[in-house]
Amino acid sequence: MAALLVTPGRDDQRHQPKVRLEPVGADVYRAFLASRPGAALGAGFLQCPSWAQVKDGWRPLLLGWGPAPSAGALTGVALVLLRQFPGTRRHFAYLPEGPVVDWAEPDIDAWLDPLLRHLRDAGAFAVRIGPAPAHRRWDARPLKERSGPGGHLTDVLDCAVDPLGTAVAERLRARGWRRCGEGSGGDGDAQPRHVFRIPLTDRSREDLWSGLNQEWRRNVRRAQKSGVEVVVGSAADLPEFYRLLCITEKRDGFRLGRALAYYERQYAALNAEEPGRMKLYLARHDGEVLAAHTMVTVGRRVWYQTGASADHRREVRPSNALQWRMLLDAHALGAEVYDMRGVPSTLDPADRSYGLLRWKLGTGGQVVETLGEWEKPLGGTANHALYRAFHAYLARR
Repeated sequence: MAALLVTPGRDDQRHQPKVRLEPVGADVYRAFLASRPGAALGAGFLQCPSWAQVKDGWRPLLLGWGPAPSAGALTGVALVLLRQFPGTRRHFAYLPEGPVVDWAEPDIDAWLDPLLRHLRDAGAFAVRIGPAPAHRRWDARPLKERSGPGGHLTDVLDCAVDPLGTAVAERLRARGWRRCGEGSGGDGDAQPRHVFRIPLTDRSREDLWSGLNQEWRRNVRRAQKSGVEVVVGSAADLPEFYRLLCITEKRDGFRLGRALAYYERQYAALNAEEPGRMKLYLARHDGEVLAAHTMVTVGRRVWYQTGASADHRREVRPSNALQWRMLLDAHALGAEVYDMRGVPSTLDPADRSYGLLRWKLGTGGQVVETLGEWEKPLGGTANHALYRAFHAYLARR
């Protein structure tokens, strides 16, 4: 497909190069990601080329913006996943937690317009993106203090509002984008809108320890005194991880709906891209694996992705021991943030999901409300009809 050009206004032509959007190779794409590894500008693992190998049933596109993208002169990149709508030759385009661009750039049309044209030409009838800027942040202390019957994150006013996130949301709305789930009673996002992050920059190991609440410190000490051993496993340990995950899903009342093959594919793809990108941590007690958690590293960002634990011997606190070790390893890697991924928005202790938030709050980090995911049909009556039909199809599933 021919590259798309964005030409600046006449007054700027002498100072700004033309911005091109075109397919790029995986090596060029990865080199760009490596050039901006920080938490503020770096990509998440869902925008790494390897993620395309994890998502079975989606056709990937690797795209780049810049004066000469295919030669490595890039200003932004995007992993686009295309899902064919059954019975048609049209596709839904999804950029999980992407694209990777400078969201502070006021002229988002310079890269957004060519992206939409490119996807329309590729047969997409609609597109979903996940802008990187945060919307709001809450420290752990006020959330713990305000928990109670019927409580919700939005009831807690002492939060920090990100001005960039506010500006990006306004710009997207002005261009006809819709925030997923608005007006439908649910958040509608494929990725968690509320996540829990522990800042690591300029913090010592002692700072991290003092950041844990009293219960967490007591549980980590209990695990250590009980002889819980934390080790880094291998691909051979994934079946045991999956067995514990099935136990956890049944106990906690959720279902991810993924087979063992999904985690084996993920482990192989991410580590083939960069050795050690995905690690499996195991907590053993008296020779038995009681808990297993996965960790993903990209640049100076680290994520706790999926956790699993047994129903018995929970009193030795294997999961606390795992998280403390993973947090320390992330700190030793020079990570700027340790992301514990999704948390619920409820502050009601009677809500079953509140336990997950309470557990993560004990680490002393922050709840971050992202901008969520945004969608837009790609023009034309037929595409709007397909867009509505696609959502009806998803609702039936």
